[in-house]
Amino acid sequence: MSTAPQTANFWMPFSASADFRDNPRVVSSAEGMYCRDADGRRLIDSSAGLWCCNAGHCRAPIVQAIARQAAELDFAPTFQFGHPKVFEFTAKLAEWFPGEMNTIFLSNSGSEAVDSALKIALAYQRIRGKGEKVVLVGRERGYHGVGFGGIAVGGIVKNRMWFGNRLPFVDHLPHTHGIPENRFAKGQPAHGKERADALLDIIALHDASSIAAVIVEPVAGSTGVLPPPAGYLERLREICDAHDILLIFDEVITAFGRLGTRTGAEFFGVTPDLITFAKGSTSGTVPLGGVAARDDIRQAFLDSVNQRAAIDLFHGYTYSGHPLACAAGIATLQLYEDEGLLENAQKLIPLFEEMVHSLSDLPNIADLRNIGLMGAVELEPMPGKPGERAYEAMTRCFHRHDMMLRVAGDVIALSPPLIAEESHLEEIFGKLRKALADLP
Repeated sequence: MSTAPQTANFWMPFSASADFRDNPRVVSSAEGMYCRDADGRRLIDSSAGLWCCNAGHCRAPIVQAIARQAAELDFAPTFQFGHPKVFEFTAKLAEWFPGEMNTIFLSNSGSEAVDSALKIALAYQRIRGKGEKVVLVGRERGYHGVGFGGIAVGGIVKNRMWFGNRLPFVDHLPHTHGIPENRFAKGQPAHGKERADALLDIIALHDASSIAAVIVEPVAGSTGVLPPPAGYLERLREICDAHDILLIFDEVITAFGRLGTRTGAEFFGVTPDLITFAKGSTSGTVPLGGVAARDDIRQAFLDSVNQRAAIDLFHGYTYSGHPLACAAGIATLQLYEDEGLLENAQKLIPLFEEMVHSLSDLPNIADLRNIGLMGAVELEPMPGKPGERAYEAMTRCFHRHDMMLRVAGDVIALSPPLIAEESHLEEIFGKLRKALADLP
């Protein structure tokens, strides 16, 4: 029996800290599809960490690239300087994004990526002589990280309610969840495209001359895996084009193979003006995020300066393009290609869908959803105790069924690493079925 860890000093993010103190769930090592706890128990990872370990855990090519880089160059500033890996990495990254999105700004997380994209959008409007375009439009139930910009345009209530005023010029589209005809839909639901037309109401309220950008997740992930209704993203693109509004896709979750394609934009055939990314870019090994922008957006910034020493973008982070992160990113992108991980994901998607919906006979199932290698098992909440039922499923999976499980409220979110094989999916869903079968 292992000794309980000392938990008093670490203020845990998004956690029930008091319960964790009494019932700790500590991961000590990992490899491939599995983690191990302090006792050496092997736990299958059903959520790729936090949607991020797409290439699996502790993959040798990535680990070795990080070690080599740490020995060669530990840090170099990217304010007025550069280093070889940041240019190599961004050149490779540019190949992953659609259209003329070859300009890459680097941050350290998805939260920073979102705030960067919002700032780029506002500055772009100002640079082209439309500084009155300051309104940012997000969406209810949207998750865009935890920076003040991200929680302002985000729409998860608990993330917003504690922190007072955020940004002054923000509005929100309605979410696309809860349409009765879409319950238990496989892939994109058929109903709800018309909810994109709520953007027209926002335009009528603020006037298009005041709106800088709209930001949405192609698939709302952290709120419980909400695939967009068929035609919804296309309609948003159409309205933004008609009214000179930038469209931002937050692809912190959906980029790098989660849908079996390089990006959600590619999967849905809708190209935005800016894309935020993070998680899968380094398979979670070193924190990294960023923004992919249309080349003409960057060119507008370059054209705005008229002297040699003038800065074109007044934004950045000390660790933008950190050498270790770039080395990890280069190795990760190469691993995706060498092992055909996107092709593997595409092969698994039909089976994954079948397995998600095979749980429909269990008690307490309110809805089942899937798209790509993203799945949601939504449970009926306990009366007066929202989130308790899924939390119990998570703890049971860890302590009794040797599985890491990701929950958000009463939704179980499934997103296995792209290295998964059919046997891994069978293990995940077999263990999940056991955990759910006798939940209170």
